[in-house]
Amino acid sequence: MRRLLRKPSRGFTLIELMIVISLIAILVAIAVPNYNQSLLRAKESVLRQDLFQLRSLISQYTLDKQKAPQSLDDLVQAGYIKQIPNDPTTGKPDWTVDQEENTIMDPSQTDTGIDDVHSSSTGTGTDGTAYNTW
Repeated sequence: MRRLLRKPSRGFTLIELMIVISLIAILVAIAVPNYNQSLLRAKESVLRQDLFQLRSLISQYTLDKQKAPQSLDDLVQAGYIKQIPNDPTTGKPDWTVDQEENTIMDPSQTDTGIDDVHSSSTGTGTDGTAYNTW
């Protein structure tokens, strides 16, 4: 008698496909929150760097010109920076500036101007503090 040989099936069974799809779904469920968290940390890092840079430029301008800038545009016009950077939390160059009378570093200086700069975002950082308090 002839022995009937079955051809080996090609492809995957439904169970094998479901296992692979389940494993992929588990990996995606782990990776997406980590990715989102790393994006948030990157935005916060850019925010900190931008705030440091703007505050440094305000101080340099004040010392050089013997008066504080009246707006952030004064920094651009005086050539301290090419353009005002976008706030990474809002995506716009809509920084909140503090105008204070205590910016006077020279007693003969009578003009007031920008003392500090903050984010205009109402969001909260990963450390639990509001972005607009940084």
